[in-house]
Amino acid sequence: MSVSAVPLNYSLPINKTLSYFCIIPPLKIVSVKKIKKEISSKEKDELLKVLKSRFEKNMQRHKGIDWAKVQSRLEADAGKMSSLNEMEKTGGEPDVTGFNKKTGEYIFYDCAPESPKERRSLCYDTAALNSRKEHKPKDSAVNMAENMGAELLSEEEYRALQLTGEFDLKTSSWVKTPDEIRKLGGAIFCDRRFGRVFTYHNGAESYYGSRGFRCVLKV
Repeated sequence: MSVSAVPLNYSLPINKTLSYFCIIPPLKIVSVKKIKKEISSKEKDELLKVLKSRFEKNMQRHKGIDWAKVQSRLEADAGKMSSLNEMEKTGGEPDVTGFNKKTGEYIFYDCAPESPKERRSLCYDTAALNSRKEHKPKDSAVNMAENMGAELLSEEEYRALQLTGEFDLKTSSWVKTPDEIRKLGGAIFCDRRFGRVFTYHNGAESYYGSRGFRCVLKV
């Protein structure tokens, strides 16, 4: 006899002629990764306008880099434009911070003065999120960054960003955690206090209203 799956809240009719019954196990819930959609021509124009204005106001972050060349790379890659749009929409204020001569890629970091507002109160990654039995946050930093098509800044990249200005004076940001730390249940984050950049540790499942994350995107 074959049995087909039914909704979990549906009661199977009782057949008195049967001397046995079967239990259908709950269906496994699988999280589906969000798919980035290509942004419209209007959104592209608005984003480029914002990025160009920020680029011109903060030349100390990208000395010797020509905006026209950056824009040319962006216009040729719809996926990266979509990622930058998400970074912008979530409060990251991305800007060019470097150029890789070997790959020809321009490097964007989130340069908002404080950790992006729409990316706070998140635990570190999906494993940490799933480990919480109650009071789960809406998402994790690593998963949200991946859904935007970007990555968390590493500690080294975070410190490089801080050389171009002062960031996270009131907030803090999760940074990419080395595997040897993550395997032990921890994760690291950084901030700037008292004129210095500090690196700390926490359980990866922790989350705070003043802690978000910053992204890096290579175009």
